[in-house]
Amino acid sequence: MRLRTLIPLGAAAGAGAALGYAGIIERNWFALRRFEIPVLAPGTRPLRVLHISDTHLTPGRTRMQSWIRALDDLEPDLVVNTGDSIAHPQAVRYFLDALGPLLDRPGVFVLGSNDLYAPEPFNPANYLLGPSSRRKKKESDLPWEKLRDSMTAAGWLDLNNQRAQLTAGGLTIALAGVHDSHIKRDRYADVAGPADASADLRLGVMHSPEPRLLDQFAADGYDLLLAGHTHGGQLCLPGYGPLVTNCGIDRKRARGLHRHPADGPAWLHVSAGLGTSPWAPARFACRPEASLLTLVPRDSG
Repeated sequence: MRLRTLIPLGAAAGAGAALGYAGIIERNWFALRRFEIPVLAPGTRPLRVLHISDTHLTPGRTRMQSWIRALDDLEPDLVVNTGDSIAHPQAVRYFLDALGPLLDRPGVFVLGSNDLYAPEPFNPANYLLGPSSRRKKKESDLPWEKLRDSMTAAGWLDLNNQRAQLTAGGLTIALAGVHDSHIKRDRYADVAGPADASADLRLGVMHSPEPRLLDQFAADGYDLLLAGHTHGGQLCLPGYGPLVTNCGIDRKRARGLHRHPADGPAWLHVSAGLGTSPWAPARFACRPEASLLTLVPRDSG
C-alpha cells in the first residue's frame, strides 16, 4: 500500500480513536476538584462547599448518578447547584436519586436553560461563531417546576432572582442568585444592593458567568461567586485550553478558581460541570467534574 494511502487511513484511525476516547472514556471519567479559598474572617472555622453543575441528566446515566451520591461522603456543610440539571422529561426522579443524602444537607440552587427546554440536534461548529442562542420555543417542555419544587421540598433554597440567608457549618451566609442570563431570565435588579455585612459569608450564585453579572455581584460585596454553564469548553486542546466559553467570560476563566475582577476582592469559581448535551456526548481534555471548595480565613495581616 502506498504511503499517500496510509496517511489518510492513519489520520482517520486517529480521529476515530479520539472520538471514542472523548465519547466513552473521558465523558464518564468524573473528577473531584479541590480548592482552598481564603474568604472568611480571621478566626472563623473552615466551611466545606460542594459545587455541582450541568449534569444534563438523562435516564440511563447510572455511573454519574452513583458518583454524585458518593459525594455525600465528603460531608459538605453546604451544597450549591448552578443549574442545567436535567435534559429529559423523565430525568427529575433520577436527578433526585443521584443527590440522595445530599438533599438532607443545606443546599441552594439556580436553574439553567436546559432545565426548561429539552436539548435539540445542533451543529457543534456553530459554537465557534459565538455564544449559542435559545431555540425558538416559547413554552418550556421540561418539568422545571417539578425539579424546583422537589429541591425546595427537601429544604434547599431557590435563588432564581432571589436573596436569602441560611446557616451552614455554624456560619451565617447571605446569598443572592439570578436565573439564567443565557435565556435572558436574569433580573439582577431584584437582588441588587449591598450584601449583608454582618454575615460570615456573602455568596453570589448564577448559571452563566456573564461579566456584567459578575461585576454587579462583586460591586455589591459578595465574597464568592459560583457559576457553571461553560462546560469548561468541553472540547479543549491540550496546551491551549477551551476553544469557546459559550458566554461572555474569557477562555482562561472557563473553569476553575479566579479573582473577579482580576485585582478585585471577590473570588469566582466556574464549574466545568458533570454532563453534556445528549446531542454532543463527548469531552476532550476537559473531564467532567464537581468541586469541593474549602473556605478558610483570610490572612489576618
